[in-house]
Amino acid sequence: MSASLLRRGLELLEVPGRGKAPPGVERRRNGPRAASAARRRKKAPEPRRNKATVKGRVVKSAIEEYHKKKAVNHLRENLQYMLKGRIVANKAITEQVLVQNRGRKSKDQPPKKAAKKKPEGTVFTEEDFRKFEREYFGRP
Repeated sequence: MSASLLRRGLELLEVPGRGKAPPGVERRRNGPRAASAARRRKKAPEPRRNKATVKGRVVKSAIEEYHKKKAVNHLRENLQYMLKGRIVANKAITEQVLVQNRGRKSKDQPPKKAAKKKPEGTVFTEEDFRKFEREYFGRP
């Protein structure tokens, strides 16, 4: 039971002739206990209404809230959407769009394509070298 309920109960059981002291007359209390009791009485908050029981408020289920905020996996729907469309844009048009959307920063620039080096080989064959040897050195 709270203190306020106890006080109300005592007021009901109180003898009618004996009541509270007149407002001007107060009993003096001395000592450290009296001061702390007065402080406690002063700090005691009045009973406030419970905000959880406000009219029209609906108690929400924690499980329903969890299911509402739970992450949904859209992978299957996205895959179906991506696989459904078979139209492929023209290569020239896609290149043009990419060029238009490219920024000026170096990180936005595509890497430079290195020119393919041809394998370093000789133009002459082994037969040509033998022929040259015969003609130049005179060997058969």
